Amino acid sequence: MSTISLATPDGPIDALLDTPEGSGPWPGVVVIHDAIGYGPDNEATSARIAGAGYLAITPNLFARGGRARCITRVFRDLLTQRGTALDDILAARDHLRSLPDCTGTVGIAGFCMGGQFALIMGPRGFAAAAPFYGTPLPRHLDETLDASCPIVASFGRRDPAGIGAPKRLRKIVEAKNIPADIKVYPDAGHSFANQLPAQPLLRIAGFGYNEAATSDAWARVFAFFGEHLQAKAS
Repeated sequence: MSTISLATPDGPIDALLDTPEGSGPWPGVVVIHDAIGYGPDNEATSARIAGAGYLAITPNLFARGGRARCITRVFRDLLTQRGTALDDILAARDHLRSLPDCTGTVGIAGFCMGGQFALIMGPRGFAAAAPFYGTPLPRHLDETLDASCPIVASFGRRDPAGIGAPKRLRKIVEAKNIPADIKVYPDAGHSFANQLPAQPLLRIAGFGYNEAATSDAWARVFAFFGEHLQAKAS
């Protein structure tokens, strides 16, 4: 794993890049961090994806200016579905495609805020999208998912921001004939696949890490990626 300087239309930002062991080429996955952007958690996620045989890149969407200012800007871009954050994600995708060890097939995975980005970026040149509790779901999702790539989505039933989200997403993907695997974990809440600080406090608020849900969700994601990234690449 290394930290690289990622060229974007708005100047360079830092990004994590993780390469599988062995010889490539491999499909790639752009990973979009959550609103906390906790470094050790991002590194663990990147290592997990690389360990499954994918080049993983995690652009730091909070790289420009103070943290509060960055968060405000990124959420504005998420709301409007345009702006610097989306350009950064596309730059990360293009960086993977430029690597000789990449097959050129790239998926996207994201958590919380990043899960929302994974959904809205699905129609923008990705082969599969894996949103983890991308709640609340993005605005105008019906229009947003026109021509979307396949989606493997994971939700926690105890997520206070996710009430009705799985049902709504299922309805949309079925209407649009988008290949999808959508699952709700009854004992999990928001951020169930992120190992963040202050876990006891997070669980009180309906958040928190859940090992069983995390393991099952990643097994589904990698099976789905195997079908839509590995198979397409070969």
